[in-house]
Order: sequence, then structure tokens, then C-alpha cells
Amino acid sequence: MDETMSEPVRTPPFAPFEWLLSGRYLRARRKEGFISVIAGFSFLGIMLGVATLIVVMAVMNGFRKELLDKILGLNGHLLVQPLESPLTDWKDVADRISQVQGIRLAAPVVDGQGLGSSPFNAAGVFIRGIRSDDLNNLTSIAKNIKQGTLEGFDEGQGVAIGRRLADQLSLHAGDMITLVSPKGAVTPMGTTPRIKPYKISAVFEIGMSEYDSTFVFMPLAEAQAYFNRNNDVSSIEVFTTNPDKIDTYRKLVTEAAGRPVFLVDWRQRNSTFFNALQVERNVMFLILTMIVLVAALNIVSGLIMLVTDKGQDIAILRTMGASQGSIMRIFLITGASIGVVGTLTGFAVGMLICLNIESIRQFLSWLTNTELFSPELYFLSKLPAEVDFGETLAVVIMALTLSFLATLYPSWRAARLDPVDALRYE
Repeated sequence: MDETMSEPVRTPPFAPFEWLLSGRYLRARRKEGFISVIAGFSFLGIMLGVATLIVVMAVMNGFRKELLDKILGLNGHLLVQPLESPLTDWKDVADRISQVQGIRLAAPVVDGQGLGSSPFNAAGVFIRGIRSDDLNNLTSIAKNIKQGTLEGFDEGQGVAIGRRLADQLSLHAGDMITLVSPKGAVTPMGTTPRIKPYKISAVFEIGMSEYDSTFVFMPLAEAQAYFNRNNDVSSIEVFTTNPDKIDTYRKLVTEAAGRPVFLVDWRQRNSTFFNALQVERNVMFLILTMIVLVAALNIVSGLIMLVTDKGQDIAILRTMGASQGSIMRIFLITGASIGVVGTLTGFAVGMLICLNIESIRQFLSWLTNTELFSPELYFLSKLPAEVDFGETLAVVIMALTLSFLATLYPSWRAARLDPVDALRYE
């Protein structure tokens, strides 16, 4: 016999017959039904793992973005507080800070706590005195007025309150709210609480339950009188055009203030909150990656069983001239097909859920007759989802990589199968 006849026939990588055999192995037959069931579960596992990862990452990103926008939309990126002496020169300081490049707004405020009451109920409130122009520049408030108006805010003794607070006290725009402050007039008998009714000029709703249920905005001059301020303010809230460059603005604002001040930026004021969100996000990513890993291990077990079952077929192919590389590629295609199709299907399902997540939440709430997303617990009025395409791409690549790695050992084992041993007892 010619020596060349015993040599394996060289075939181009991923030849058509390799794809044909891989497709046949993926299709169920009666005696291979259990293997097909394992392949089906592997597909479902990868699909659900990828979809869940995409949805969870999008929701976590949505939480962070929404909370950051709402918190920084109401509270300044930098809080300027006085040192050594009260902020009686707040007008000049605010004007100098406003002229710094990159500073969008420098709003002097008077802050205090009190009790808001109506004939129907009472609730603790956070009172903030602010100028009318500054309040109108806070888009989170000015663009979310649900009742009344902010026009003439500085001229009268009206206040603006949150929607949830108004509902809790059963009040509307035009009604009177009574504010009680423990810092009232000083008498020989001690300090008496200050009790004063105010007309509700406007009702706002920014979508963050904590703020909508506690904040009361009052004209700055009225707040100074109400809290016995001697023509000074509690602090100056500074809003920048880019909160991520807050370290640069700290130095510029300190120089522009022209007096001893103490600065607190948004990261320090909310560090615990946002660090907890980041830790939770990382842990969720790690846990949900395990779903994809388990599905990939199912591919390993399914392919090993397929190789064992197809030992005779492999031996016949080898004797017909198929190379070890060709056998390995057949089983690589078989296993990788499950991973690729599962990953792409999971990507499509995940994106579909992200685009309709609020509608899905409302439907599930209606179906189960329960509140699945309590605003009082999660701070937001609706379920947010913000898809980061970089993260989504990383999830897809990770799932494809795990699926490919899962096929290497079974494929190598199939390629190493000795045709003589496989056919000896046939």
C-alpha cells in the first residue's frame, strides 16, 4: 500500500463537513435525548445568565445615575460653610464664587428643621431659605412644579413643598401650612417655639421620595427672620458644570471666597451611600457570573457524554482520513454553538427587558397585587435602567469566552481518541 494512503487527508480549517456533523450532533435523536436535554439546559443557563447580568447591571447603573442626578440636583456639588465668623458677607462671597469658570450657580441658603402641620396631620420637615432666582435655576425643582407657581416667590410669604408632603398633610397649592420651629423668641421663661402659617405657593415633585416628603422652600429673607438669623446664611450651595472635576473646583472656590471657609463636596456628603451602591453592584456581578459559569460547565458535561457516545463515529472518521484537528473542530463548533446562540439570545432578552422594565414592573405589581418597588424604601418613584454598552459588551465577551473554554477539554479528548481502541470491541 502506498505510504501516503495511511496519512490523514489535510482539510481546510472549519470545512463544510465539520459544520454539517456539528449540526447533526446538535439535533436530537431518540437514543441521544438525554444529551440534547443537557445541551438545552446549557443554552437556557447561558441565556438567563447573560440576560440577568445585563438587566441587573443596567438597573444598578440606573439607580446610581438617577440618585446622583436627584441628589446633586437639589444639593450643591460643593457646600461652602463659614469659619471664624458668620457668613454676613454672603452676597459678596456668592458673587465672587459665581464668577469662577465652571461654576453654574452659587446659592446662599438658610437651613433649619421644623414641624409642618395642617388640620389633618403633621410631619417633620427640612426648611431651606433660598432666593427666588436661585430656586428657578434649580431645574430639578423649577421644571417639576405640579401645582401653583414660583412667580413672585420672593415677594410674598409663600412656600414651596414636596408632593408627598402635600399628600401626607392633605394640602394643595393655595392652602395654608403651619410651620413650627423650636428656635423661636427668647423670653424670660426661656425659648418659645415659633409657630407661623404660610401659604403654599407651589407643589413640586422631583421623583425622590425622601426629598418630596420633607423639603419646604422658603424665601431667603423670610427664612432669616424665621430662624433668627442676623442677616447671615447657613452656607452657600455651589453647583458646577462637571461634578467629576470637583477637586479642581475646590481650590478655585477657596481662593474666590476671600475669607476662611470650610468646603464639603458631594462625594464626602454621600460617600457611604454611593460606596454601598458600588459594593452591591460588584457583588451582584460576581454572583450572577456564577450562573454563566455553571451553564458553561453543563456544556462540558454534555460534550463529554457526546464524545463517549460518538466514539465509534470518531474512530470511523479517523480511519477515513479525518485529522485530529478536524475532529477537535467538530466538537468545538458543537459546544461553541450552544454558547454563542445562548449569549446572543440572552443579550436580546436582556435589552428587551431593560427597555421595558418599568412597564414590566407595573404589570407584575398588577398581577400579584403587591408593590414590588416601594418609593419609600428605594427613594425613587420608578424603576430606572441605564444600559452601559461597555459593560454589556464585557458581559457578552465574558460569556462567549467561558463557553469557548468549556469546549476545549471535551474537544481535545475527542481528538485524542484512539480509533483502534474505539473499534476493538465493535
